[in-house]
Amino acid sequence: MAQTIIGLNDAKAVKRYSGALAVDVARTSYFNKKFIGNGPQASTPIQRLDHLENDAGEQITYDLSMQLKMQPIEGDAVLEGKEEDLKFYTDTLYIDQMRGGVNTGGRMTRKRTLHDLRKIARVRQSEWWARIFDELFFMYISGARGVNADYTFPTSYTGFANNSLSAPDADHIMYGGGKAKATLTTGDKMSLAEIDKAVAYAEMMGGGTQDTPKIQPCMIEGEAHYVCVMNPWQVYDLRTATGTGGWLDLQKALATAEGRNSPIVKGGLGMHNNVVLHSHQGVIRFTDYGAGANVAAARALFMGTQAAVVAFGSPGSGLRFDWNEESRDNGNQVVISTSSIFGVKKCTFNGKDFGVMAIDTAAAKP
Repeated sequence: MAQTIIGLNDAKAVKRYSGALAVDVARTSYFNKKFIGNGPQASTPIQRLDHLENDAGEQITYDLSMQLKMQPIEGDAVLEGKEEDLKFYTDTLYIDQMRGGVNTGGRMTRKRTLHDLRKIARVRQSEWWARIFDELFFMYISGARGVNADYTFPTSYTGFANNSLSAPDADHIMYGGGKAKATLTTGDKMSLAEIDKAVAYAEMMGGGTQDTPKIQPCMIEGEAHYVCVMNPWQVYDLRTATGTGGWLDLQKALATAEGRNSPIVKGGLGMHNNVVLHSHQGVIRFTDYGAGANVAAARALFMGTQAAVVAFGSPGSGLRFDWNEESRDNGNQVVISTSSIFGVKKCTFNGKDFGVMAIDTAAAKP
């Protein structure tokens, strides 16, 4: 009986597994699954720019058009020569290659067929890539590496593809209890008051004659919402401070909200003041807050539209990931490697963060 076999380095295998890897990563990654939209008009915390997927180049330049702020001319007063110019602020995103691989070992240690190895390698590497992307998004949007021990990137990491990590500017960071980093205490924990304060800051920030870009909420089924992603220890502090009844109210508010089937809303913990609350262990943590530089803290991300951007450059296969198989040691070992050309960056215009505010609170293991 005839049997179809797709062997090592077969072009069909490369495309098939490259495509499957891309699907798996998008489905597994926290940020890809929930917060990414296509194009600069997407009303999501992260926007995917596709300018370089078919064209050559290593950078994308994108602009923010600021509001007009001229005083109106009244009556028959002369307008000529008093017109206002259009003002744009520009940001740049670079892309570069990142790779990973699996060595399946020699013939005597492999007890599966090549097709099984492909499947296992795809699953393991899709999990790895999803973790890589989530760590990069957390680091870039937070503007810091932190001390998270479960990250694959070292604590000395400063950025990728010429896109440096950028700390929050003074207008886009707030500390628990209204404190500062040097005065934060262990009692300055996450609470609904901090969420309310972030909303108030966002709604009064920028616009008009100010040169600080205003945080734009995400539009979900015609309603404006912000998103707040907290560390699980911050969530614990919020739940215990809110109480059982109050926490149930947050859950009910989310369950009955318009757009509850939106990816941004799905899987949320609750909703307060039109802020969808989320939890993730990858939220950046610190251990050097307070007067003694010994208070454990976490940086919750309060996000609106375009907190960050991501762009891919096709590796030549027409897909966002490339798949390569090769034999080594006279054919004894099979190595499967994957790669992607991309870049991630927090959006900053005129030296100011655009779509995100950091909420730093004390956060320690309960």
